[in-house]
Amino acid sequence: MINAQNNPLLGTFNTPHETAPFNEIKNEHFLPAFKASIEAGEKELEAIKSNPEAPTFENTIVALDHVGRLLGRTSGVFFNLLGAETNEELQGIAQEVSPLLTKFQNDVSLDPVLFEKVKKVYQQKDQLNLDAEQKTLLENSYEGFVRKGANLSEADKAKFRAISTELSKLSLTFDENVLKETNAYELVITNKEELSGLPEGELEAAAGRAKAKGKEGWLFDITQPSFGPFMKYADNRDLRKTLYMAYSSKSFKGDELDNQENVKRIAELRLQLAQLLGYKNYADYVLERRMAINPAGVYGLLNDLYEASYKVALQEKQEIQEFAATEGFEGELMPWDWSYYSEKLKVKKFDLNDEMLKPYFELSRVTEGVLGLATDLFGITFRENKDIPVYNPEVTAYEVFDADGTFLSVFYTDFHPRPGKQGGAWMNDFKGQWKENGVDSRPHVTIVMNFTRPTETKPALLTFYEVETLMHEFGHALHGMLANSTYSSLSGTNVYRDFVELPSQIMENWATQKEFLDRFAKHYQTGETIPAELVQKIVDSQNYLAGYLSIRQLSFGYLDMAWHTLEKPYTGSVKDFEEQAWKKTQIFPAVDGVCMSTQFGHLFAGGYAAGYYGYKWAEVLDADAFSVFKEKGLFNKEVAASFRKNILEKGGTEHPMELYKRFRGHEPTVDALLERSGLQ
Repeated sequence: MINAQNNPLLGTFNTPHETAPFNEIKNEHFLPAFKASIEAGEKELEAIKSNPEAPTFENTIVALDHVGRLLGRTSGVFFNLLGAETNEELQGIAQEVSPLLTKFQNDVSLDPVLFEKVKKVYQQKDQLNLDAEQKTLLENSYEGFVRKGANLSEADKAKFRAISTELSKLSLTFDENVLKETNAYELVITNKEELSGLPEGELEAAAGRAKAKGKEGWLFDITQPSFGPFMKYADNRDLRKTLYMAYSSKSFKGDELDNQENVKRIAELRLQLAQLLGYKNYADYVLERRMAINPAGVYGLLNDLYEASYKVALQEKQEIQEFAATEGFEGELMPWDWSYYSEKLKVKKFDLNDEMLKPYFELSRVTEGVLGLATDLFGITFRENKDIPVYNPEVTAYEVFDADGTFLSVFYTDFHPRPGKQGGAWMNDFKGQWKENGVDSRPHVTIVMNFTRPTETKPALLTFYEVETLMHEFGHALHGMLANSTYSSLSGTNVYRDFVELPSQIMENWATQKEFLDRFAKHYQTGETIPAELVQKIVDSQNYLAGYLSIRQLSFGYLDMAWHTLEKPYTGSVKDFEEQAWKKTQIFPAVDGVCMSTQFGHLFAGGYAAGYYGYKWAEVLDADAFSVFKEKGLFNKEVAASFRKNILEKGGTEHPMELYKRFRGHEPTVDALLERSGLQ
C-alpha cells in the first residue's frame, strides 16, 4: 500500500538542492501523492478561513500565496514528465487527476469565506503602505477570485465548476490525440533512388530510425528533425506531398484521434465561461490582464504588421515561382513545394544552406557557448552535477551559481526526440522561486527540445534554426533561474503572457553576431572557427522570406482571435472556419484534408488562447530592447545588469510596461522590428 511513509513524493527530497528523486518515483506514487497534497492544501485553506483575527495582508493574502506548496511540487514533477517522458499509464493518471486539481482550484476561488477575507484586505489597500510587489500580489489575489467566479451566484458557481472541469479534461485529450498520431506515423522507403536530394546526414539519421525499429531502408516520421529536412531537400515531389499531408492533417481524419469536436467544444466552453463572468467573448476576458488590454489592441498590432508584410510575401512567392520555373517546375506552387524551392533559391542567392552550417554547430559546443553567453552577460556559471537525479539518461543536470558563488538554480537540459515526448520545444520548472522566513528558495528549471540526434558517424549537429531555438528556450530559463521575488505567484515567468516571450526572443539576436559565434562555432572535425564570410551569409540571409514568415505568424494570430472572439457557439466545419479566419493571409491555394486548428496545441492545450499575437508583440519588444545592446555593446555589463534587474529578476511583481520602461527609458515602437526585418 502506498502511503506517506513509502511515497517519495510526499517526504523530504534527500537529494542535492531537494531536487526530484526520479530514481525513486514510480507511476503508482502519483495518484496517492496528488490526493495527499490536495488534502494538505485543504488544511492550509481551513487554517486561513478559521483564523479568528481580522484579515490582514499577512494572514490572508500572503498565507494564500503559500497554500499548496506540496501540491505544486507534485504537479511540477508529474506534468513535466507528462510532456517529456509520457506513456499511456501517465496519460490515464492525468485524466484522473485533472478534475481533482480543477476542483481544488475552484474550491479556493469559489469559497465565499475566503473571498470575503480577501475583499476586506483589498478594501484597505490604500491604508496598508504596501510596496510595489505587495500591491501587485493583493491586486492579483482579489482579481483572481473575481475572474474565477467569486462574485457568481451559487447556481452560476456550479456552472463555472462544470465548465472548468470539462475544459481541463478536453485539453489533455486534445494533446494526447496529437501525440499519439505523431508517434503512429512512419514513412519507410526501401529504394534509395526515391530519396535523391537528401543530404547524407539526413539519410544516415533515417537509416538509424529504421534500424532502431527493426526495419530495412530509411524511416521518416513527422517529428520536426525528420519532417523539416525532408520537405527542404527531397527531390521527389509526391513523397514531399505525402509527408506534408501526414504532418498537416494530425487529428483531422474522422477517427478516434480526431480533434474537430474537441476544438469546437473547447471554444464553446471558453465562451460560456467568459459570458458567465460578464464578458462578450473569451478574448475580452483574457486580454483584460494583458499588455494588449482588449481585442482592438491585438487587431491593431496584427493589422499594422499585415500591412507591412503581405505585399512583401506575395513578391517573395512570385520570385520563388519564377525560380521554380527555371528549374523545370510547371503549375502553381503548393505548400509542399515551398521549403524545397525556397531553399534552392536561398542557396543560389546567398550560397548558404543548413549542411554548410551544421558542422560548426555541434550540440555540446553550442550548449557551452549559450551557457557562456549567460556568464558574460550576467556573471552566472554552470556546473554539471551527476548526483542530481534525472528522469532519462539523456537529461543533463547543472547547478547554477551567481558571480559571488551564491547558488541560483538547478538547470536541466533534455535535447532529443523520444516516443514519450511531445513535439516542439519548451521551458518549464519543477519548482519555482520564493522567499520565506529570510530564506530564498531557489528554482529548478528545465528546457526540453527535439533536436537532431547523433548518428553512428556524427555527433548531434544542429541547424541554425535549432541554434536559435536553444537560445530562445534558454532565455525563458534565465527568466526562471534569475527570479528574485518574494511571492511564488509573481516569480520568474509568472508574467503577462504577451510579455513572457521578451526574455526568450531577445536571446536569439546574439545568434547572428560573429563576436559571439567565434566563441563556440568550431568545425566538429577540424576545429576551424566559423569563417567570417559564412557568418556574413547568415546575416545577409536573415531577412530572406521575412514577409512570408511574418504573414505565417500573423495567420496563426488571426486564427486564434477568430476562435476566441466568437460570441455564440460555432457548430459548423472546423476547416471552413479556419479558412475564413485567416483567408487574407494565405498565399497558397487551400488544401483539402489538412487543418491547423486540430493540432494547434498552443491554443487548445496550452496557455496561448487569445494570446498567440504575443509572439509578434514580443518581437516588437525584443527588437527595441536589443537595440540598446547594439548601441552600447553586445556584452555590455551595465546594459545586461539593467536587463537582469528590471526584467529577468522582477517576474510579475509590477506591470510589464513599467518594468520595460525602467530598462529602456520609453515605451517600445514597431520601428526597430520593421527595420530589422527589412519590412520598412
